[in-house]
Parts: sequence; C-alpha cells; structure tokens
Amino acid sequence: MSEPAPAPFAVDLLIESAVDDVGDDLVALRRDLHAHPELSWRELRTTALVAARLRRAGWRVTELARSGLVADIGEGGPVVALRADLDALPVPDLTDDPWVSTVDGVTHACGHDVHTSALVGAAVALGRVHARGLLPGRVRLLFQPAEEVMPGGALSLIELGALDDVDQLFGLHCDPTLDVGQVGLREGPITGAADHLEVTLTGSGGHTSRPHLTEDLTYALGKVVTELPAILSRRLDPRSGVSVVWGIVRAGSAHNVIPATGRIGGTVRMLDAIAWGEAEKLVPLLVEQIVAPYGVHAQVDYQRGVPPVVNDLDSIVLLGRAVERVLGPDGHVPTQQSLGGEDFGWYLDRVRGAMGRLGTRTPGGPTYDLHQGNLRVDDRSVGIGAKVLASAAVAALASASVA
Repeated sequence: MSEPAPAPFAVDLLIESAVDDVGDDLVALRRDLHAHPELSWRELRTTALVAARLRRAGWRVTELARSGLVADIGEGGPVVALRADLDALPVPDLTDDPWVSTVDGVTHACGHDVHTSALVGAAVALGRVHARGLLPGRVRLLFQPAEEVMPGGALSLIELGALDDVDQLFGLHCDPTLDVGQVGLREGPITGAADHLEVTLTGSGGHTSRPHLTEDLTYALGKVVTELPAILSRRLDPRSGVSVVWGIVRAGSAHNVIPATGRIGGTVRMLDAIAWGEAEKLVPLLVEQIVAPYGVHAQVDYQRGVPPVVNDLDSIVLLGRAVERVLGPDGHVPTQQSLGGEDFGWYLDRVRGAMGRLGTRTPGGPTYDLHQGNLRVDDRSVGIGAKVLASAAVAALASASVA
C-alpha cells in the first residue's frame, strides 16, 4: 500500500476556517431541513436549497430530473466523490424542539439532514480551497435521493453516470451511539445486505370449528413466520449472520373465522455478500415447502435491496487521517459491522471508498436509535462532518496525484 500524502497544513487551516465561518448557517440549514422533511423521490425543496448554496460556492451543479443533484469543482487530475442522502422517513416527529417537523408523519429520523448539511459545509470549504488554487484534481458531490427505499436511489445516480471518472468515494452516516467528536471506522464490511420480503397466502377459509374442511391459512402463516428464519439459518452459511425479522403480520377479522387470505412482510438481512446472492432463490422455495402440507397457495414477493458496504483499506486509512487532522488522534474509534442496510454499498461495488460513522450523541446525554421519532442529534456534528469530508477529499486527491 502506498503512503498517502498528507493534506498541506495551509489547506487544513483553510478548511477549518471556512467551515467555522459558516458554522451557524450550517446548523440553521440542518434545522430548516429537519423542519421541512421530504420523502424519497420528493426531495424538491431540499434539492433547491442545496443547489443554491453550491452555486454560490462556485460549484457546477446538475440537478436531476426527479430530485437530487450532482456537483463538480476543479479541473483535470483524479476525481474524488463525496455523498450525502436527502430523504426523510414516514415516521412522526416525537420531539418538541423549535425545529420540529412541520410535515405530519414525516421526519429526519435517520439523520439525513445532518448528512446533507455537513456536505454543504464541505462544499463551501472545498470551494475556497479551489479558489486558492490548492485543489489537486476534481471533487464531485452526490446529493442522492431515496436512500430509504430499496434498492435505493444510488442506482439511479450510477445509471446517470455519477461515478464516471470517479477514483474514490467517501461518506459519513450518523451514529447516535457515538459521542459528537468521534467517528467510527472499520475496514471491510460495515453494514449488511438487506432485502424486503412479502408473503401472501390464499386458501379456502371457513369456520374455526371445521379446520379439516378448510385450508387453515392462519396456522400456515404462523409456520412461515417461525420456520423460515430457522430453516434459513441451516441452509445458509451460519457465518453470514442471516436474520429474518417480520414487521407485518395480518390475517383475519373474527375469532371464529379462518380467513381466506393473509400477509406477512419483513426484511432478510445478512453480513455476507455470497449468502446474499443465494437467498433470493432459496427463500421462495422454502416458503413453498413450509406451506405445502396445509394446501394453501403462497405468493412470494422477494425484493432485492442493497449489498453490504465494504470499506476499502486504503480509503479507511485516508479517512482515519482526515479524522485525526480534524479531531486529533483519539477522534476515530473502532466500530462493528451492522445488519442495517445502506445503498452506499452499490457505489462501493463500482469504486473504492469508505463510509464512517459520525458521532451525534451529546456527551453524557441520552442514547437514541435511528429510525425513531425521538432522535435528537448534537448540532456540533454538522461542522465536524463537513471538515472530515473536505479533508478526506483533499487528502485522497493529494495521494492520487503522487501515486
């Protein structure tokens, strides 16, 4: 592995001062985005706000047909990309902050408002670096829609050529289990593969006093709920950490009626990309075998979601050094692989790169969970994320220029 060239000291100071200069504006942007969340593929207001700020900072902006944008700065040389996601979740905001969501049933429960604001901050800093003639190549920003829906908006950006000429890619994701001022790093897989699964059973319903004259659909549905996770754990490599968890179980409307239809829905997750490739064919076969003794018909809708995010070693080294320049040697901490899905994995299937976990917990404060309506973040994480992303981009360009 070649030794990455450190970013010049002058550039480090320029990045720090640029982000500090707009720090209050970045926090205000984060709170504005939180108050006006937009669901996947509907991030129109968010896209417009980001585009205006990027153009003021000297970026060449291309807004996408539906929502989201790609922006470039610099000329020639290697290309390093930075990514943020824009969409919110269909989850009610349970906080009482002044910037509480104004959209009923929708909130930024995954921290994408932080991701977006931090990348805007990085854009401002990199714009100043470029204006001083200190950017050794090009940087591309991917403000991506629809991360929260499978298979994810990353694929649409890839199809539009957003990764063309890109040599390396970096991103950060909020982690409310880490204190602000910490960034979790891990070489290799950092998230899991994730798919959506829906099973619909149909049969001849009837009276609960005569199950032998019907097809006891509810009983069969229960068998799928309990047996599919157990069987998969024996049919796939146990080291893959396969997990089937149901979020929807619906059948029937009366105590003494065997229904004619029922539905379950959930996710299939695993740590390993090889097992991920096998699961799509195996699950429908197993469901058919489970329900066969009960005479019901099974319709399986298996929606392939996202692959694991696998961090490249060289990229993690660069990201770690960027964290050290911003936060000092204790700024990065080890982190474990999660079964959570992230469509950043689609990008890293094509180019090398890394994703880190950005601490958002106020030291000594409560620990929240992602995808919950009570999520709160420490606003200092926005500026930290901006500095780390900008520093990583400059360091990666410098490293590529001397390689």
